[in-house]
Amino acid sequence: MTIYFEKTYQRSFGTFPLKGQDLHDAIQAAAEVGYRAFDTAQMYGNEEETGAALRATGLPRDELCITTKVDIAHFGADKFLPSVEVSLRKLRIDQIDVLLLHWPTPGGDIQLSLEQLQQARDRGLARHIGVSNYTARMMRDARDIVDAPLVTNQVEFHPLLNQDKLLAAARETGIPLASYCSVARGEVFKHPIFAEIGAAYDKSAAQVVLRWILQKGVSINTMSTKPANIRANFEVMDFTLSSIDMDRIEEMTKTGYRIVGKDLVPYAPDFD
Repeated sequence: MTIYFEKTYQRSFGTFPLKGQDLHDAIQAAAEVGYRAFDTAQMYGNEEETGAALRATGLPRDELCITTKVDIAHFGADKFLPSVEVSLRKLRIDQIDVLLLHWPTPGGDIQLSLEQLQQARDRGLARHIGVSNYTARMMRDARDIVDAPLVTNQVEFHPLLNQDKLLAAARETGIPLASYCSVARGEVFKHPIFAEIGAAYDKSAAQVVLRWILQKGVSINTMSTKPANIRANFEVMDFTLSSIDMDRIEEMTKTGYRIVGKDLVPYAPDFD
């Protein structure tokens, strides 16, 4: 992986659940403040609009890092690669920068979908490959199944949920984590500690949360439709939380607040 890819992927702009003019305007605003990594998925139903919005930015293709994810409905041997080709056509690109499996295969047998993922890379449909919503055990299994590097496991990651087991698996397997639900869909703002810490750095509660995630070694994936928030979410590289503040925030992981579980996604795995 190039240094440019690693730096770009640290801060990605998510597109779920945006569509239409909201999606177009948000991507324009994100591009203007400096985002170059953009995240979509087959399941979101907005790949075509995302591709159109990215073209409208006028940014050169080689400056963009585009992620999409294969829906579990397309994990069959006869569906996987054709679905990736459809994503390419919708996005109007020749190669996906980062192609992820959106979820582990229901039932837990992840080998076939991982082999299909590698085929997509081997055939040049994707530059990099990775997974999403994998458990620690699945990360270890995936490392042994796939020959190519897995560049990420995109998971729910925020200061209200302890993900130490996944962090340990990331160090063991060399598969970095990336966050979604980075501010716990607003739940973090119910806890004054983040704003209190932010005041000492002249930063918002959201910026403190995102900075904590980055300092944990996890990339951030954020979404907003408000230009001011889009800019603030991007501007988190000019300060460093002290070890004391990192530890104070770490205590909040005992809250155990999980957003994405079997009640929301019935085929979700038994998370760590």
